[in-house]
Amino acid sequence: MAVAWAVYVFWWFAGNAQSTGLVPSALGFWTMGNLVNFIIYSILWELLLVGIPAVVAAVAAWMWWRRIPNEERMGYHWGRRSRSAGGSGGVGSLLFVAFVIKVYVDGNWNIPISTYTLNYVVGSMITILEWIAVIFGIPAAIAVTWWVRHELKKP
Repeated sequence: MAVAWAVYVFWWFAGNAQSTGLVPSALGFWTMGNLVNFIIYSILWELLLVGIPAVVAAVAAWMWWRRIPNEERMGYHWGRRSRSAGGSGGVGSLLFVAFVIKVYVDGNWNIPISTYTLNYVVGSMITILEWIAVIFGIPAAIAVTWWVRHELKKP
């Protein structure tokens, strides 16, 4: 029920975002500023209209569950859930945030995304990969060097 409500809220928000002028109705005129504002406001509306009621319902269900006698609770067999080890680990989100920062730094914040050239996007991704290599690579290299020196000093 919460998923259906979340889809409906997003649909409602998207329609209102266009009619209120938060974003242009034609995707070709969207800027990075429009995209970031749309994402932030949609998250806030989803939290307000879906997240908070879902948390309240979960807390109410948990309080009801605690009031059931232990003998009756033991009668319910939920089974063991398997946990998936897969997933992106947030790499896509990290690249998106880095791309947003790159667009802002380049001064292309209020320029329609449809005018970005392939060379600009590919060049930005290469620059972002360089940023990631420097930010994570230097500390990793220091840690590996320290570990190797520490291991070599052992008798």
